[in-house]
Amino acid sequence: MVQESICIAGPIFAAVAAIHWVVNFGDMMKKGVYRYIIPEISAGQRLDQFLAGVCDGLSRGLARKLIAVGGVHLEGRRTRRCGQRVLVGQSIELYVDGLPLEPFRLHEGHVLYRDAFLIGVNKPAGVATQPTPARYQGTLYDALLVYLMDPNRRDRKPSLGMVQRLDRETSGVMVFSTHGKAHKNLTGAFRDKQVRKVYLALAEGQLSSRQGVIRSQLARRRSSNLMVSVARGGKAAETHYRVLADLGRASLLEIEIPTGRSHQIRAHFAEMGHPLLGDRAYGGATELADIQVPRQMLHAGELHFAHPVSGESMALHAAPPDDFVMVLDQLRAGHEGRA
Repeated sequence: MVQESICIAGPIFAAVAAIHWVVNFGDMMKKGVYRYIIPEISAGQRLDQFLAGVCDGLSRGLARKLIAVGGVHLEGRRTRRCGQRVLVGQSIELYVDGLPLEPFRLHEGHVLYRDAFLIGVNKPAGVATQPTPARYQGTLYDALLVYLMDPNRRDRKPSLGMVQRLDRETSGVMVFSTHGKAHKNLTGAFRDKQVRKVYLALAEGQLSSRQGVIRSQLARRRSSNLMVSVARGGKAAETHYRVLADLGRASLLEIEIPTGRSHQIRAHFAEMGHPLLGDRAYGGATELADIQVPRQMLHAGELHFAHPVSGESMALHAAPPDDFVMVLDQLRAGHEGRA
């Protein structure tokens, strides 16, 4: 649940500012949005100085980190200038996602494939694909820009095209175009369903059919921000699945999605009564038979497509990460012990 705090600190409150608009930063480390109006008493202060003043327990150093990752918006626009001077009546929004403030950075171990036109990476769970209100620095997009930067031409931003997205807690294969000659064709391949996307998932319970296809129209429910199937007005979503292993209280699934709607796999299996393990938002268990599930058990294992420039058949693979394998092994051991 996102918390929201609105702190309006106008001139009439100047004498008692500490009472009316100082927020305890210990509480702010929880996910939330915090809004301020600059009072006359604070006019001319540096942005980092102002934030440290209105947030009890927030040091200037920590304020700078929040600004640097991109969680501070001045007058509705993200700013990463710690020394910017604030003016009377300006609005500030501080977005906190509760995640570590040290930015994620790519290294060679994450790279599955690279040539002059493409880069394929194995995204770790816990890393946002694209910028959010709370974060620009440390997203996969930002990390790729840093990784691709020519050290001899730092004034030149790398060309980077993003046509695919994975949820923050989903791990696995992603591909990006890195050259103007590749952008259009790679975008078209995803749009025209010419890319084969294969996932591994751990879902609660045992499915009644060993394989099947789920089709529905998905739309976002405003009250919860979750995707749900609707009779009309949504976007067509199609999910193919095959049971790879029955694990007693859970099932290991191989999943393919010709479409790529937001939360598609998570929503479809939750509506079947088999939410993904660890998927809190869609009702998935975070503990099963004393097995702790650290995040939603969904991994993008394979991506098959034609190279957007050469036309060569491409196949990128990423093995499931340690946390997925650990839960799977514990489920197998528990199921075999009960058999």
